[in-house]
Amino acid sequence: MSTWEHKVMQELTFKAVRSSGSGGQHVNKTSTKVELTFDLNASAAFNDEQKLLLLKKLKKRISKDGLLILQSDESRSQHKNKTIVTRRFMALVQSALEKPKKRISTKVPKSAITKRLKNKQKQSDKKEFRKPPELP
Repeated sequence: MSTWEHKVMQELTFKAVRSSGSGGQHVNKTSTKVELTFDLNASAAFNDEQKLLLLKKLKKRISKDGLLILQSDESRSQHKNKTIVTRRFMALVQSALEKPKKRISTKVPKSAITKRLKNKQKQSDKKEFRKPPELP
């Protein structure tokens, strides 16, 4: 675990709520769905540059209050759901913090240019030969 991961784990807030869906009577009396909340603005785990990057990349997932909320109700076990939602959160933050590789533009190879021109000439000749010959 990196340093920010350790700090972030302490800033996460978990809340167990009743899950919807199948499960019969069990689903009505147990709170297995886990909701993870992370306040990005109040976080001390990230510096200002990282916060801006996270805000930019996760803007559709972050609420107006600056909260990132994830939830999991995949399993009937509250503990498993907590593990799932924590992993999902870490993966999300990890991918958002990755800086994209800068694209290096390249020249079009001479062979590609000559090939394209030869094909154009070939197509032109083909259409030219379809015409009836001009009589003097």
